[in-house]
Amino acid sequence: MQQDAHEFLNYLLNTIADILQEEKKQEKQNGKLKNGNMNEPAESNKAELTWVHEIFQGTLTNETRCLNCETVSSKDEDFLDLSVDVEQNTSITHCLRDFSNTETLCSEQKYYCETCCSKQEAQKRMRVKKLPMILALHLKRFKYMEQLHRYTKLSYRVVFPLELRLFNTSSDAVNLDRMYDLVAVVVHCGSGPNRGHYITIVKSHGFWLLFDDDIVEVGVRTFPMGLV
Repeated sequence: MQQDAHEFLNYLLNTIADILQEEKKQEKQNGKLKNGNMNEPAESNKAELTWVHEIFQGTLTNETRCLNCETVSSKDEDFLDLSVDVEQNTSITHCLRDFSNTETLCSEQKYYCETCCSKQEAQKRMRVKKLPMILALHLKRFKYMEQLHRYTKLSYRVVFPLELRLFNTSSDAVNLDRMYDLVAVVVHCGSGPNRGHYITIVKSHGFWLLFDDDIVEVGVRTFPMGLV
């Protein structure tokens, strides 16, 4: 299978963050050696935030409500991009709504409630708690089909706005009213995950530019919807 653009983005951001954190760690250690102070508190061992985290990192909160005692538990999880499922005749708004749909845990998937000290039916949902400065959205177009025993591409058209405000946020969300402007789209051209290549459409100085390998085409002021 060819290299996936989403996997590469994650690899690139995480690698840069790891390098920056290691550099900061080495700088601290060198400073302590010079000052002769090797007894550092435990808090300083935590990984520091880098500009990668400041720009791309957001926080999801996974809320689970026990249907027996009504106790709500939540667990936070940081992300550098949001991966959403796609369906036929859909839009980015619909994909985000499905991402945060309430799921009922029952039968064999019952939730162990700490308050009830037993497995209970529960409802689970995902909400955005901290909105990132730049939101990277990944449409999951490559899906494994059990009947075919292989991955296939979902070539459904997904309608998306040039401006987006997230609505699937938690009650204590940070930067709740943040508006996102579309600045770039990575498009896979091909019939399946094993063939084709990627192009990128980027907004620069009010114009849309199309990058196809070493070819750059200057576009127009309106987004070329027919390419996505």
